[in-house]
Amino acid sequence: MSKRIPVITRKQVSAFLGSRPRDSHKGQFGKVIVIGGATGMIGAPLLAARAALKMGAGCVHVEFLADNAPVFDPVLPELMMRRTTAEFQKFKSGVLAIGCGMGTSSAAYTLLYEALKHRDSVVIDADALNLIAYHSDLQDDLRIRKYPSVITPHPGEAARLLGCSSAKVQADRISAVLQLSQKFKCSVLLKGADSLCATSDGKLYLNRTGNPGMSSAGMGDVLTGMIAAFVAQGLNTDNAILLATYLHGATGDKLAEQGLTIGMTATDLTEWARWLLNQYTTSRKP
Repeated sequence: MSKRIPVITRKQVSAFLGSRPRDSHKGQFGKVIVIGGATGMIGAPLLAARAALKMGAGCVHVEFLADNAPVFDPVLPELMMRRTTAEFQKFKSGVLAIGCGMGTSSAAYTLLYEALKHRDSVVIDADALNLIAYHSDLQDDLRIRKYPSVITPHPGEAARLLGCSSAKVQADRISAVLQLSQKFKCSVLLKGADSLCATSDGKLYLNRTGNPGMSSAGMGDVLTGMIAAFVAQGLNTDNAILLATYLHGATGDKLAEQGLTIGMTATDLTEWARWLLNQYTTSRKP
């Protein structure tokens, strides 16, 4: 596979990063709005939101579906949190990251329906992808969006979106990611070992970073937050998925080098990803 398509490199993704001016302020680094967290799953959007903030987004909102949603995060009180309704549309701008722990209820459907009308970039993951797979009207809404969209399926979600088996997706991952990009007119990250990124103009990239120690809950939520943060800071969706995918896996590799091949958590990864991102940025300074 690596001989057929280019492999993402640190040099390539570091070129997307720039230094911040001395007189910068939070408004210059974008807003991320994370939507998800049905009852029993509030941790998923929290992981995405924490990652978005630590990847440099200027401010991050979290919108929960759960009735018992927390009103603040004691780990990162900088996050702005509330129980969501379709009124999230009042945010006139901001990158949406939707699906983490969202479930597939009628309320989740309504939120996704409204999100696909949002006049800014949308990163779609997890249960939001399952809802799209189950509802042809949402598929049409995603396809005709006038603003950038990213979908981040694992093989099972990709199979549901394509109406086939996960075994078929895994047997020809290149074909699957291209089909998804063409079908939904968006940037696609097909997750798994050797993740594949299909850009909005049909180019393919292979990611070689990452390791089996990353096989734990919440890793995909963190990746969603990372992508949203980079888009919020001005990267286009194509470059954002390349940077986030490479950095996500490279961080896991750094943790494995420290001996954390078993018990690596998504929270561990977020902390180290911030450190590694700063190393990439520093290395570009004259």
